[in-house]
Amino acid sequence: MKRIRKAVLPVAGLGTRFLPATKAVPKEMLCVVDRPVVQHVVDEARAAGIEHFIFVTGRNKAVIEDHFDISYELNRTLESRGKTKELAALAEDQPQPGQTSFTRQQEPLGLGHAVWCARELVGDEPFAVILPDMLSRGSMEQMIAAYDKHGGNIIAVEEVPEDQTHQYGIVSVGQEFGKTFEITGMVEKPPKGTAPSNYIISGRYILQPEIFDLLSTQERGAGNEIQLTDSMIRLMKDQKFFGMKYEGKTYDTGSKIGFLMANVVYALEREDLAPAFRQELEALLRQK
Repeated sequence: MKRIRKAVLPVAGLGTRFLPATKAVPKEMLCVVDRPVVQHVVDEARAAGIEHFIFVTGRNKAVIEDHFDISYELNRTLESRGKTKELAALAEDQPQPGQTSFTRQQEPLGLGHAVWCARELVGDEPFAVILPDMLSRGSMEQMIAAYDKHGGNIIAVEEVPEDQTHQYGIVSVGQEFGKTFEITGMVEKPPKGTAPSNYIISGRYILQPEIFDLLSTQERGAGNEIQLTDSMIRLMKDQKFFGMKYEGKTYDTGSKIGFLMANVVYALEREDLAPAFRQELEALLRQK
């Protein structure tokens, strides 16, 4: 099996749930504590061994490319002021030359279309898809471990209450292998009471390159968009799909509650912030 070296990050969305903040600032650049959401996602993938990050961008997203580039003026200023700690932190986050690529999704035609736009940069090898709204620390590492065991295509899944299944893409559960299971079917946002399980597709995928041929001929589906799920269902006819039960908590930073919770949780895990932040939170809650 070819190992997973590349990850596709669809970052062309408009972020309408966060207007007016996202009128001029990409939603992926909103900060959880002091790091942009997209930086947290890249950190997770790098820790799992991903070497090449392919960003599928849109208009007004150039700041994402700038974020992952060297800022000579900033570096010179920090150096002249003796801020070696800050310089070292920037250098640690800096991707190596050739580790990032950027391509445009000219029209908002859905996740499937965004992934298809990366086809020439991915080439003929399996790859990861990471939705940058979803903070799932350790998920890619668990995904790659599942891929090394099963091969094929891997989808990260999480359990939700039965009364919430109509809000998500849902998978059907086949033979189980501990933390993983064979996926026998998928359905996008099933009507209430009809979901085949309570396992939702949670924003992390490992896919074989044959998905690109299917996406190129995929008809528009839900929302009049090219849905990745629809092409995965077609690919299931020829290739195995496995669900990987993510051991952790995902924070959907594309929603206001998820974004706020991510900030609270990540801040409480910081040794330099947690004591004072916890004290302020407890005082605020007592007032309420």
